[in-house]
Amino acid sequence: MEETPENQPQEPEKSSSASFDTWYETQCDERERAGNDPIALPSHVAGSGTLDRLVENARDYAKASTAENTNRAYAADWKHFARWCRLKGTDPLPPSPEMIGLYLTHLAAPTNGTPALSVNTIDRRLSGLAWNYAQRGQPIDRKNPHIGSVLAGIRRKHARPPVQKEAILPEDILAMVACLPYDLRGLRDRAILLTGYAGGLRRTEIVSLDVGKDDTPDSGGWIEILDEGAVLTLNAKTGWREVEIGRGSTERTCPVHALEQWLHFAKIDFGPVFVRTSRDGKKALDARLSDKHVARLIKTTVLKSGIRSDLPENDRLALFSGHSLRAGLASSAEVDERYVQKQLGHASAEMTRRYQRRRDRFRVNLTKAAGM
Repeated sequence: MEETPENQPQEPEKSSSASFDTWYETQCDERERAGNDPIALPSHVAGSGTLDRLVENARDYAKASTAENTNRAYAADWKHFARWCRLKGTDPLPPSPEMIGLYLTHLAAPTNGTPALSVNTIDRRLSGLAWNYAQRGQPIDRKNPHIGSVLAGIRRKHARPPVQKEAILPEDILAMVACLPYDLRGLRDRAILLTGYAGGLRRTEIVSLDVGKDDTPDSGGWIEILDEGAVLTLNAKTGWREVEIGRGSTERTCPVHALEQWLHFAKIDFGPVFVRTSRDGKKALDARLSDKHVARLIKTTVLKSGIRSDLPENDRLALFSGHSLRAGLASSAEVDERYVQKQLGHASAEMTRRYQRRRDRFRVNLTKAAGM
């Protein structure tokens, strides 16, 4: 699910000791640099050009071990925790289970007027702290009573069912693509919506596609267009997988045809599939689209097409996100559940069911099967 940005804490009152603040900021900066730069030669090994290049490559691999969005989130988690520690007159290093437990308590029940965070966000913050401490060679024990018991209590007292985004149903996606123009930008956006829907793709998977294998260093996969449809090879969060998108019943709603039209008129035969266009919308540029464009596109076309017009505009915007495409496919494809699970790249059928907003929950009736 998509995460929403939390309100930033209020600015602290200025300390009476400016020299202490300056010293503390310097120490935090040095520690942060040390944590973000964990790969180095052993002290007893002399440096050389070859070894230095290996160190740089090792740093690149270490950075690539987690997604860029995850790296940014973990960096923000550490910055927030370090600032909270400073306000409490303590140091984030070495790790203190007691202080981490108090920090989690503060997030769940703040006393400074800021809104409490959801249990999922608190879990994510703790994961960010655990990752940062591990990078600094000082791992924390999440099962320590000061951490584990507090988190268990927070879950028991504050946990709520997840808020799910609305699924985009077949009639919705048809209405959304119908409101797009037939200029170059419209062809691109139509291909994005239809491909994302038919493939059950995440928004990051959509924009990370290249035309061919190994076209760009930041590629997240590539496409192969065949007579029967398109095969997408994706490097997703769960590993490499292939997604097959068959041709539709009409060209108007066929995702493969929409892809072909966009690539043809945009004159794209190498590099990113979905790129920005010039201001007048008549020329395709080189820059890859951001995944945020997919979310904005969904919200814009939802409004233009009149979906859920019974609700105020802000409520309609809040109902839909990039995940609405995946939820739409999972909710609408009337095939065996295992095929939907494979298409979405889920490790379990239970995860797939979370995306199914409408399904026959009683297709398998265990009550009757038990002879009752």
